[in-house]
Order: sequence, then C-alpha cells, then structure tokens
Amino acid sequence: MRDGEILDLYWAREERAILETQASYGRYCYSIAWHILHMREDADECVNDTWLRAWNAIPPRRPGRLGVFLGTITRNLALDRWKERHAAKRGSGEMVLALEELAECIPDRRSTEDAVEAAELKRLLNQFLGGLSQKDCSVFLRRYWYVEEYSEIAKHCGMKLNTVKTSLYRTRTKLREYLEQEGVRV
Repeated sequence: MRDGEILDLYWAREERAILETQASYGRYCYSIAWHILHMREDADECVNDTWLRAWNAIPPRRPGRLGVFLGTITRNLALDRWKERHAAKRGSGEMVLALEELAECIPDRRSTEDAVEAAELKRLLNQFLGGLSQKDCSVFLRRYWYVEEYSEIAKHCGMKLNTVKTSLYRTRTKLREYLEQEGVRV
C-alpha cells in the first residue's frame, strides 16, 4: 500500500492503518531500534510504541514522508530506551562510541538550546550531507543515524573495515571544518 493510502487510513481513524504501517515499515523501524538497542524485546517495544505515537500524531499532522516520520519516532524512542539502559550500566557500548566520535565535531547542545540555533545546525548538517558522495553519505548515516557497527557497514557497502573507519574519520573532519567555516563553534 502506498504512503498516501496509509495516511488516508489514519485520517479516517481506521485501525487498519497500523496493520498497513507494520507491513510497509515494520522491518525498517525494527532495524533502527535494533541497531541502537541490541535487545529484541526493547526493539519490539519501540516499534510498537512507534505505531501508537503515529496513531496519536496523525491527524492533526500529515507527514510528507511517512518513512522518515516513522523512522524518526523509532530512533527517538530507541535512544530514550538506550539512555535508560545506559544509566543502569547495561548496553553494548556501540552507541557510546558513535556519540563520542560525533562529539568531536558537533557542539554540545545542552549549553545552547536556543531553537533558532538548533534549526540552523540542522540545516547545515543537511546541506553538508547533501554535498557528500552517495557512498560517503550512506556510510555516515549508517554509522551515526542507524548506529551500525563498522563491520556491518563494510559488508553492506562492499568496503574493507579500515576503509570504513578512514572514511568516517575524514567525513567527521570535513564536517568539523565545514561547521567552523559556517561560524558554528565546535
């Protein structure tokens, strides 16, 4: 079923919308949650919570890209769950490593939570990613959006493990330089 048809089901408040969403986006959302949490039960729960959040958000919202909308909800739920688990000193450590790598080139938002600055940073990140080659962008997003392990990225992209690490290091360096050039304090 197409996204527009699924959204129409939400707007009509038909429960079949959730079944169609699960059929179209269940594996995608589970993959996002799994890469962050590495626990089947938690990933399943995040996906189920995603359907509930979508049901409560549509209407009044009508997302332009349903997959991105659902993926963002899932990712945020998984990150919240990861933070809860991490506070309890559990987890695989991959998320910590990914966040530490990005911390080198992304400023700390806790000290400047001004909505205008956050929107500008988002715009700059999207502009930067748009300027990357498709492969570099894919590697970067797989690592820092989907939190995939280096070996998984290498396998999916047909690259050697060290090539993935080098690519990510160079992309982070370019991102830091780009943000500094745009006036963002890193």
